[in-house]
Formats: sequence, structure tokens, C-alpha cells
Amino acid sequence: METTRQKRIERLIQKELSDIFRLQTARTHGVLVSVSKTYVSPDLSVCRAYLSIFPSERSQELIENITANVRSVRYELGRRCGKQLRIIPELRFFLDDSLDYIDHIDELLSKG
Repeated sequence: METTRQKRIERLIQKELSDIFRLQTARTHGVLVSVSKTYVSPDLSVCRAYLSIFPSERSQELIENITANVRSVRYELGRRCGKQLRIIPELRFFLDDSLDYIDHIDELLSKG
């Protein structure tokens, strides 16, 4: 069961990560990265962030790139949230493929 504090920190991290990725992807045209959900561990030391990436063909490449640069993303998050959080959680990024799943279901339903 998540505490109110965990939920508040999840929302804060989701908002700030979304802003960080929006600014970074503004330089690369045709790519959109959004943070669909974040989960923070009960001790607030680990954050799992689920990313939705468009176009989905480049999603694996972009997840690997973001994971390789996780230190700079965490540093930027610390600059933005340092006054509100004592410890900036370790970041782990995962691909949120729910939109691809929805497209696949729509495709199957339209054939039938």
C-alpha cells in the first residue's frame, strides 16, 4: 500500500522527468518521450519510470540511450527537486508499450 508521501513524490518526479524529456527531445524532431507512470519504493530510494515513446520503432534505441545517460538525468532531476527531496532516488526506466498493445487490439478488431 502506497503512502500519501510516496504518491506525492511519484507525481513530482513524473512531472519533472516529463519536463526534462520534453526539453531534450525538442532538439530531435519527430521523437516524443512521455512519462506515463512512476513508482517510488517505500524507502524512497528507487524510482521506476515507465516511458511511452513515439515513434515506437525507435523505442528500444531510446530506452537504451536514456538508461546509458541515467546519471545526467538524475543530476538534472536533483537540480529541480533538490529542495523538496532529501535523497534523489535511483532511476530505472522501462518501456510502457500499452499504446502499441491498444493499436494491436484495434487492428485485430477491425479485421474481424
